[in-house]
Amino acid sequence: MLRPVIAGLDGSAESLSAADWAAREAGLRGLPLRLLHAWEWQPYANAPLAGPVAVRAWAAAVPRDAAVALRHRYPRLEITSEEISGQPVAVLAAAADQAEVMALGSRGLHGITGFLVGSVALGVIAAVHRPVVLVRAGKGPQDEHLPDADGLASATTAYRDVVLGLDLDRPHEDVLAFAFDAAADRAARLQVVHGWTLPPHVHGPGTVLGDLIKAATSERDAALTEAMHPWLLKYAHVDVHVHQVIGRAADHLVDASANASLVVVGRRIRRSAVGSHIGPVTHAVLHRSIAPVAVVAHP
Repeated sequence: MLRPVIAGLDGSAESLSAADWAAREAGLRGLPLRLLHAWEWQPYANAPLAGPVAVRAWAAAVPRDAAVALRHRYPRLEITSEEISGQPVAVLAAAADQAEVMALGSRGLHGITGFLVGSVALGVIAAVHRPVVLVRAGKGPQDEHLPDADGLASATTAYRDVVLGLDLDRPHEDVLAFAFDAAADRAARLQVVHGWTLPPHVHGPGTVLGDLIKAATSERDAALTEAMHPWLLKYAHVDVHVHQVIGRAADHLVDASANASLVVVGRRIRRSAVGSHIGPVTHAVLHRSIAPVAVVAHP
C-alpha cells in the first residue's frame, strides 16, 4: 500500500500553502494526497468564536474546501480529506507515521524574512520519525523555479537547487536519500553544504592558524569525498555540487535558501528528561529559511 503525502490544515494561509506544496510533491512522487484537519473545541485564531457545533461544522469545511480548490488545480491527483477531533500534535504525529512526507504551514515573521514556527509544527517535528516539510504562507510553485528569460517569475522553468545541510559527523543515509530523491524528482541541482568552525581554543600567529585551517580543510575534503562517493555513483544523473564552508552551518544554509526550491536538514532521534530535541542547526534553519524546509529524522 502506497504511503500518501499528507498536509496538515488549520484554515490558515500558511497551511493552505503547505497543502498546495503537498499536492505538487504528491504529483512528483506519483502518490495520493491526504488533507487532514485536527481540531479540538477551544477558541483559537482560525476558528469562529462560537460553540462546539459551529466549530465542528467549520472543522469539517477546512479540509473539504481545500480539497475542492486543489482538485481544480491538480485534476489528475487523487485527493482525500478528513477532519479528526483530538489534540493537534498527537493527531498529526500519528498520521505522519503513515505518510511518505507530511507538509505543515509556518508563518513568516512580520517585516523579517523567515519562519515563525508554531508549537504544533515543532511538536510534530520532534515527535515523528517521518520527514516533515514546513512551508511559508504565500509560497507557490513559481517560488521553486528559476525566473524565465525575461527575469519574470515562472512555474514552468527549471527548478531552483535543492540544498542539503550535511552533518559530516553523522551523514545518515535517510537524510541523504531524501535530498538526492528530491533533486532527482525535480531534475534540479543538489547543493551539499557542510559548515564547520575551528574549536574555540585554537589560536596562534596568522601563519600557524592558516596552516591549521588548511590541514582541517584538507581532512574534511577527504571525508566529504568518502561520504558522497556511493551517492554520486547511485545518482549519477543528478548534478551535485559539494562544498564546505567555515562558519555556522545554519547561517550558510539560510543564505543558500534564498535561491533554493527546498532545504533538507536532519534531526537525530533522541530523547532527554525534558523531551525531544530538534537540534540547534535545524531549529535555526526552520526559523530563518526562505525556502520550504524538510526535516528528516534519523537514528
